[in-house]
Amino acid sequence: MTPRRKKRLGIILAIFIGISATVGLILYALNQNMDLFYTPTELVNGKQDGSKPEIGQRLRIGGMVVAGSVSRDSESLRVSFDLADVGPKVTVVYDGILPDLFREGQGIVAQGVLIEPTKIEAFEVLAKHDEEYMPPEVAEAMKKTHEPLQYSKQQKQGSGQ
Repeated sequence: MTPRRKKRLGIILAIFIGISATVGLILYALNQNMDLFYTPTELVNGKQDGSKPEIGQRLRIGGMVVAGSVSRDSESLRVSFDLADVGPKVTVVYDGILPDLFREGQGIVAQGVLIEPTKIEAFEVLAKHDEEYMPPEVAEAMKKTHEPLQYSKQQKQGSGQ
């Protein structure tokens, strides 16, 4: 092999290794920043494929705030509440100002870190817009794994009596 061909081969190998390293680093960074979405039932029982999140994993969880479960710390902005869909409840702890639309019986999506099997330390809480709105991730997950929630006129009529 001539020196010219060796030089070309070295350049081609260097470019190939550089591109491979760049792609590998990009995939690693994307994997680290990926937040998976769960409902409370999926968090406790696992998704349909049997996967459960690990302690310390970042995730998003969506469901309805359980009535009577909101407890506020009088010394700080720390709030704790239970979140449920049609199955088990999960406790969400949040330190900050909640959205104006946040209240018991409403749908929310919380983003945070799993600190216990049924407890999440949230760093962001998003509330739904109106009575008919449900976050797309929550609606899709409910359709796939559960019966649709019936928080409609029946509950409103039952609670008004």
